[in-house]
Amino acid sequence: MIVRFNIDPIEHDQFEYRVSNEGEALYGDAGLDSIEECIVAAVEGLGQDAVAAEVAYKSIISGTYPLASLALMTAQIALHALQTTQAVEEVSR
Repeated sequence: MIVRFNIDPIEHDQFEYRVSNEGEALYGDAGLDSIEECIVAAVEGLGQDAVAAEVAYKSIISGTYPLASLALMTAQIALHALQTTQAVEEVSR
C-alpha cells in the first residue's frame, strides 16, 4: 500500500500531518515543530502494509518515496517538499 502524508502549517512555526490511504484518514497529529518532524512521526505510525508514501506539503505532492528512503533521508525529503511547494506557489501567482 502507498499512503499519503499531508503536511500543513497551522500556526507560527507549527505543523500538522495526516496520513491517508485512498482518501481514507488513518491517523495524524498537530503541533509539531517542522515538516521533518511530521514525516518522522508519520513514518513511525505506519504498519507493515505500507511500502511507500507520497509526501504533500500544502496539498502539493513533492514525490513518492519508499519507506526506507523516508527513514534515512528525512531532512532532504522535508526540504524538497518545502522547495517544491514554494516553486509551485511562485509560478502560480
